[in-house]
Amino acid sequence: MPPHQPLNVAETCVGTRALGPGTRSAVWVQGCPFRCPGCLAPEWIPDRPARRVSPADLAAELLADPAVTGLTFSGGEPMAQAAGLAEAARAARAVRPELTLICFTGYRLERLRDRPPGPGVAELLAAADVLIDGLYVAGRNDDRGLRGSANQRVHHLTGRLREHAAALADGPRRVEVRVRDRAALYVGVPSRAIAAAYPAPDPPGVAPPARAVNTPAASGVTSEWAGPSGRCDGGERSAR
Repeated sequence: MPPHQPLNVAETCVGTRALGPGTRSAVWVQGCPFRCPGCLAPEWIPDRPARRVSPADLAAELLADPAVTGLTFSGGEPMAQAAGLAEAARAARAVRPELTLICFTGYRLERLRDRPPGPGVAELLAAADVLIDGLYVAGRNDDRGLRGSANQRVHHLTGRLREHAAALADGPRRVEVRVRDRAALYVGVPSRAIAAAYPAPDPPGVAPPARAVNTPAASGVTSEWAGPSGRCDGGERSAR
C-alpha cells in the first residue's frame, strides 16, 4: 500500500490519562468542516498548514512513552484526514499490537458508513475500538464522561474497551496541565464552569453566545484546552 500524504497536525500529547482508559497519546488534527457554536478549538477549524508529519513518524512520536497503551484521535475533524490516521494507527499497532484507539468525530456513525466524507473512513472505523460521534452542543455539556455534550454517542466498535463503557459515557472527567514555554496546555474535557470561564473565540461565521464570565490567564501565560474537540484558548492570546 503506498504511503499517504503527511498529516496536518495541530497538537499532540504523549502519555495522558485524561482522554480515555489507561495511559494514552492523543493527536488533534488541523481542519474541520463544522462551525459548532462554542467550539472548543476554533483555531483548529481552518484547513491551513500546521505541522506536517508522516503517519509513520506520528506513530513513533505517539509511542515515545513506553507506558502508552492507547491512542486518542481528535481535532479538528479526524475524518478529514482518515486515511493518514488509519495508517498511523496501523504503524503504531505494528510496534504495540495491544493499543486501543478512541476516535472523536462530528459526523454521525450512520453517515460515515453510508456516505463517507473522504478516503480512508472505513479503514479508520475498522481501526477504532470506540467512536464518539456527533456535533458539539455547548448548551448540552453535562459534565459527564468523554462526551463533550450529551447529544454525542459512545459507540463500542469492538469489545476491547467495553469494560470502561460507563466511565466513557458518564464517568467523572479528568484534566491535566502541560506547561510548554509560555503556554499551559489543559488536556481533557472541560467542565461547563471552566468552558464558561475561559471561552474560546467563536468560529468564523458563528454569532457569539451570551457569556457571563471571562477570566484571563495569569501572568500573560496563554491557556489552551485540548479535549475531545481540541482546545479552548483563554486569557492573553497575544502571549503566544
